[in-house]
Amino acid sequence: MLTHLRPALVLLTALTAITGLAYPLAMTGLAGAVFPARAAGSLIERDGRIVGSALIGQSFSQAHYFHGRPSATTAADPADAGKTVPAPYNAANSMGSNLGPTSAVLAERVKGDRAALSAENPGAPVPVDLVTTSGSGLDPDIAPEAALFQVPRVARARGMPEDRLRALVTAQVEGRTFGVLGERRVNVLALNLALDEFARR
Repeated sequence: MLTHLRPALVLLTALTAITGLAYPLAMTGLAGAVFPARAAGSLIERDGRIVGSALIGQSFSQAHYFHGRPSATTAADPADAGKTVPAPYNAANSMGSNLGPTSAVLAERVKGDRAALSAENPGAPVPVDLVTTSGSGLDPDIAPEAALFQVPRVARARGMPEDRLRALVTAQVEGRTFGVLGERRVNVLALNLALDEFARR
């Protein structure tokens, strides 16, 4: 019995040490050395303080900022631990809404969001990523069309010419990764920081 048990225990201990300790520590050290900013969470700093991460969306609701995709993440209800309440971009609870295309609740929400957005920019088609949530609920990016759709509202709120805002959006557009992966996109936090910087001039 011991002749069979000893090799199994030795193998279990060795693999635990290698795959559970040595490998993760080595990869963490390598990532920190080769990609220090990304390994630290792609944090964005302004005026000596961290304002967010390029990888996690934030809730911008003011009219003078560009808005990201809706977020379906939730948090525990402080009044009732057995329930949840909406908590947009809650990185501790990454999730989608799990509502399907036949859901009346989803249809009503999308209809309401679409109506509100149409009122901001009458006559323009509402981009789909401004009324749908992502699978993670943390998407930091929107399509360039979704950013350009919001230009009239932001321009009115800030008293800025629309053509300057369009140029600012265009300058913030990121291409496909390696030219083929993903879609063209605009990071909402980076765009809003660039907007604040532009407004200071």
